[in-house]
Amino acid sequence: MKIEHIGIAVKNIEEAIASYKTLLGTDCYKREKVEAQKVDTAFFKTGESKVELLGAAGQDSVINKYIANRGEGMHHVAFEVDDIHAEMKRLQDEGFTLLSDEPATGADNKLVAFVHPKDNNGVLIELCQSLT
Repeated sequence: MKIEHIGIAVKNIEEAIASYKTLLGTDCYKREKVEAQKVDTAFFKTGESKVELLGAAGQDSVINKYIANRGEGMHHVAFEVDDIHAEMKRLQDEGFTLLSDEPATGADNKLVAFVHPKDNNGVLIELCQSLT
């Protein structure tokens, strides 16, 4: 398992893209909207990992709710897995709480599932598997 990306919740994705472009010294290489969660995403490559900026794509976005409760900042750490179904079962068997019974289609051509932050010292964990 390796860190695939770190997700950062932002109020203004356009301003955040400009800031991270300067900070990381590289352009955003991909933007995508995840309709099911009403989230706008922007990706930056940094070494072997990525930074994913998460902005609200509507008033009822999960990102608006997150920012209202916790403010801007780190939203999740994503780990790449080879078999998301097997990893979900393994974690459930170990007593972790998953936020869904099945993986969902996420940004960047991935299947994703989330592990509740209460089981991880307050950090939301995303499991992701490439669809290609």
